[in-house]
Amino acid sequence: MEDWSTLLDAVQWPAMVATVAASWLVTSLSKGRRQAGFWLFLVSNALWVVWGLHTQAWALLLLQVCLAFMNIRGARKNDTEAEPKAEPEAGRATG
Repeated sequence: MEDWSTLLDAVQWPAMVATVAASWLVTSLSKGRRQAGFWLFLVSNALWVVWGLHTQAWALLLLQVCLAFMNIRGARKNDTEAEPKAEPEAGRATG
């Protein structure tokens, strides 16, 4: 059982690397790289959950669930091509 414990202790390192790499990718101008970043963020969320369960880090678990929802929201927003809203003409009343 000690081997599993050592392995689970080490999960924090790939989780950290995945989080940093995902942060880098989601700031890209390339839509494909941003999408890869959102997926990598979800992988990092899963890794942090595994580590958090092992260490009983309950606040970290809740944080990762919240971040996963935000990552899914970001991925969906990235998928939709948002059209810019037309701004009202200057000097013209709206409403």
